[in-house]
Amino acid sequence: MCGPRRIVVCLCLVWIQVGCGPLTFTVGTGPGKRKLIATTVIDEPGNMRIAIVDVGGLMTNGSQRGLLYASENPVSILHEKLQRAGGDPKVKAVILRLNTPGGTVTASDVMYRQVNRFRQQTGKPVVVLMMDVAASGGYYLACAGDTIIAYPTTVTGSIGVILQTISFKPALDRIGIHAEAFTSGPNKDAGSPLSHLTDEHRAVLERIVDDFYGRFVDLVRQRRPHIPPDQFDRVTDGRVLTGQDALDAGLVDQLGDLRVAFDLAKQQASLPSADLILYHRPVSYVGSPYATAPGGGPTGGAGGLEVNLVQFNFGDSTFPIATTSVGFYYLWQGE
Repeated sequence: MCGPRRIVVCLCLVWIQVGCGPLTFTVGTGPGKRKLIATTVIDEPGNMRIAIVDVGGLMTNGSQRGLLYASENPVSILHEKLQRAGGDPKVKAVILRLNTPGGTVTASDVMYRQVNRFRQQTGKPVVVLMMDVAASGGYYLACAGDTIIAYPTTVTGSIGVILQTISFKPALDRIGIHAEAFTSGPNKDAGSPLSHLTDEHRAVLERIVDDFYGRFVDLVRQRRPHIPPDQFDRVTDGRVLTGQDALDAGLVDQLGDLRVAFDLAKQQASLPSADLILYHRPVSYVGSPYATAPGGGPTGGAGGLEVNLVQFNFGDSTFPIATTSVGFYYLWQGE
């Protein structure tokens, strides 16, 4: 067996050979034969089931890589879990457990549509349980449920759209670097980090932001009709709220925890008792209803331990929104 020093030397040699490209070692199972399995986390008499479907982290249509793990595509894993819950005749209701600050506009809408379609096609109730954070796109998704439960300490709301741009042009001008883009029209480079935003650029981008915000507000108005009219503009202006504040404003239906959500799901499915199950990949150990997958994401994440020794992907979801490429987000950034 190689000693520690020899291993370090070998890794350094490989690093030098690949230059600045991503160097990734994956330890664990491969992608094959990793279909979702269901583990019972609360066992009650009878053979009916309530299924927990977790959504956690940034909601994007793509996988997210960290230093020690690689999570799954949130849109894809949600679809897979809903397919399992919808196709299991013993599953009579779903607890959609959210711990997410939101994500891209389109991913949020796709995931909302998935849950809404699940409810309509299967007739199975969906109880939403908000954990630490269910803000912006997370709240957008929550609106697909029949009932929304939040912890008193949940952070939610943040109903709005953000388009974050950054310009390097002033800094480049100071050091004598000039970037010039040849475009097919005056608005082709709107939002480019290598140019200034003109008034016309701002008008184009603001119109899109307003359109996406209007869609969000219309959805909230439709799905949450009990919000007092005199409070509606205030609670949809982008502010975040605690679970208690959200209850007072009509954004959620009640305060509670997992047990409250479980009892409510049984009640809505007309079940005196049921098993509570949690979907996950075979490699994930599930010892309780609060189990998580490698990397800290919801159960059903990475199928092994992925160590990214060199993974600097400027302009993708690896980094916070402040350093990503231009995109439209239903997202709350606590920092």
